Amino acid sequence: MKELKTLLIDDLLKRVNASPFLFVVDYTGLKVAKFAELRKRLSAVGSEIHVFKNNLVKKAAEKAGYPGDLSAHLTGQSAFVTGAKDVFGAAKILKNFQAEFEKPVMKVGVLDGNLLDTAAIKVLADLPSREVLLAQLLGVLQAPGSALARVLQAKVDKEGAPAAEAAPAAAAEEAAPAAEQAAPAEQPA
Repeated sequence: MKELKTLLIDDLLKRVNASPFLFVVDYTGLKVAKFAELRKRLSAVGSEIHVFKNNLVKKAAEKAGYPGDLSAHLTGQSAFVTGAKDVFGAAKILKNFQAEFEKPVMKVGVLDGNLLDTAAIKVLADLPSREVLLAQLLGVLQAPGSALARVLQAKVDKEGAPAAEAAPAAAAEEAAPAAEQAAPAEQPA
C-alpha cells in the first residue's frame, strides 16, 4: 500500500511540476455527467482536472515547494486543475462553469509558486486570453509605423505633386551642372 501511495505522489508531483499553475476546487454535489463536461471544457484549453486524496496532494505540494498555506485549503472533496500553459483559459472555464452550474467552488490556486485566493483567480479569469493579449501588443507595436505612413501620405497629397512627377524635375536639375562642366572653358585672349 505504501508503494502505491509513493507512485501516486510521484505521478501528482510530475503533473504539478509540469504545470505553472494549480487550482483547487470543491466539487461536492457535482454530478458525474457535469464533472465529465468540466473535464471536456478544460481539455479544450490544455488543462486537466483530477481527484486525488488531500493527503497525497499535501505531500506532493511539499515536495514541489508550494506555499505551506495550501495545506489549509485541502479539506473536503477537492479536485485539482493543472495545465501546460493557458492559466487564463482554465480560470475562465472554472469561473463560467461555476456561474452556470453553481459548482465547483474555487478554494485556492497556486501560480508560479505563489498562493492565489479566489478573488485573484477571478481576476485571472477576466483577463483576455494569451492570443488576444499578443494581438493587442502587435497592434500597439504596428500603430506608430502606420501612423507615420499616413502622415507622409497626407504631406504628399497636400503638396499636390506625387513623388513620381517630381523625379524628372530633380533629374534635370542634376544634369545641368554636369553639362556646364562638359562645355569647353573659354580661353583668355
